[in-house]
Amino acid sequence: MKNVRIEVVLISETGHHYPVMDQLCFYYTNNMAEYEACILGLRLAVDMGVQEVLVLGDSDLLVHQIQGEWETRDLKVIPYRQCLHDLCQRFRSIAFWHIPRIRNEVADALATLASMLHHPDKTYVDPLHIQVRDQHAYCNMVEE
Repeated sequence: MKNVRIEVVLISETGHHYPVMDQLCFYYTNNMAEYEACILGLRLAVDMGVQEVLVLGDSDLLVHQIQGEWETRDLKVIPYRQCLHDLCQRFRSIAFWHIPRIRNEVADALATLASMLHHPDKTYVDPLHIQVRDQHAYCNMVEE
């Protein structure tokens, strides 16, 4: 079993940054980790009461699968796609944009730096929330 840290930063329209990080402690593929990160971010948005979301991701596969443009054949990914689809229903508006990985690395680095710096204009940055996950994200969905 390999461990990986997944990170997501939600940025509000007013420029507030809400970084969150989880550590996956179960077997996963790269595609599963991409879905885990997306689900993590969308769950945070739901918890915050966000109604409109623009998801920027560097996983071409995830973006095209969730938009219904590509089939999901991998049996390990199908439950993730369904979980993500269900989460999408909780927003008034949601869109997914693919950002090439080369451009996203810079965004990741800037988001990490932004979460650690004290801004002179007193922009508030929430603390990083860290959880360790020992099961897949789609196993944590509970219907009311």
